[in-house]
Amino acid sequence: MASFSVDDFVGSGPLKELLPLLVEEGWDDVPTLKLMNSEDKDSLNMTQRQKDALEIRSYLHDRSLMQYGDRLEASGKSLAELLSLSTVILSSQYGMRRGHVARFIDRVSACGISMAPHVPPRRKTSFGSESAYGSELTPVNSRKMQNARSFLRGTASYEASALDQSIAEIRIKEGHVFKGIVASEPAEARLCGFVQPPPIVENVAPYYSIENISVQKLAPEYKIGMDPLAKLKTPPMKASDLWHNKPSVLLCIRRPGCIMCRAEAHQLYARKPIFDALGFQLIAVLHEQIESEVKDFWPRYWGGIVILDRSLDFYKALGGGKLLKDKFITGFIFNSRAIANYKRAKATGLDFNYKGEGEIKGGLFIIGSGKSGIAYQFIERNFGDWAPLAEVIEICSRIQKQQLAQEE
Repeated sequence: MASFSVDDFVGSGPLKELLPLLVEEGWDDVPTLKLMNSEDKDSLNMTQRQKDALEIRSYLHDRSLMQYGDRLEASGKSLAELLSLSTVILSSQYGMRRGHVARFIDRVSACGISMAPHVPPRRKTSFGSESAYGSELTPVNSRKMQNARSFLRGTASYEASALDQSIAEIRIKEGHVFKGIVASEPAEARLCGFVQPPPIVENVAPYYSIENISVQKLAPEYKIGMDPLAKLKTPPMKASDLWHNKPSVLLCIRRPGCIMCRAEAHQLYARKPIFDALGFQLIAVLHEQIESEVKDFWPRYWGGIVILDRSLDFYKALGGGKLLKDKFITGFIFNSRAIANYKRAKATGLDFNYKGEGEIKGGLFIIGSGKSGIAYQFIERNFGDWAPLAEVIEICSRIQKQQLAQEE
């Protein structure tokens, strides 16, 4: 998986001169930039060379092969022409390693992650003026929702019965608390049953357990032109201020240098245009501040907001008031599901390290705006468990529908 830094993505070739225009038109992050279609390119008066460069770099980004971007871009060939080259030419003329050649010519796989379809980006508009898609809000949201649903059809299947327990009856209003869903992957006994997996909670955390958590913002939402790491000296704030006006997906990271955590964050943020269309912001929660780790994590693997929960209260909320922890030997070495999760993440080719505390389990929250409450809570039962993406987007979609229905 490649970096979400826009500067890394566009390189120093023909796309670089487009950066000011891209910012002005709202193409200001990598996931949105990669969804640009031919009509969007024409509206920006892109040259054929720039169109080819964007297509090549988007393809390489999906396959974590961005190190070949400059060389392939400088060839003057289109992506179709490059894909028609023999493996010998790709290796000898462009310096591709044998394994990378196989990944490059595989037109189906994208580092184990299916990419989202085209979703219209946010356009820069003046207050009170009509948007680029017209003045009617409903048709715009409808088209975005169609894109989100087509994406859902392409992702892994999930159990409809689990969603039936969800938020079909939720009324989003001030003071109402979601009943919510608690989800987790199955866990198996370890060492032939001699070691049992740690228990998990069955009820969603009460809203009061998270609304007053003291957090500190370490990084804002990434946009073109930001420094490699925005050095924010923000004072502590109440967690509820984060989702006061906008519903949020909070990803509680066990350790930002962990390959499984990085892979989960990367595949979630890669769908940012989907969450933009649904009106949700993406927030990563860390429980310790190691500056070098934050710098490596943001925006390379995650371009959303990053906050620090020094007291670990979000992590305690996931465990029903206490931290969910597991030992490396029993929780990983002797856990076949954790080993499978590691292999899945390792296949993405991400870098990783062993800095920081790695035994405290993480998870994910979906929180409605205001005091709506927690709609969904996923617990990392085994090291490296990911919240099912289709399930997360479905919950966000239902929340948006309820919000739109109330506004009518």
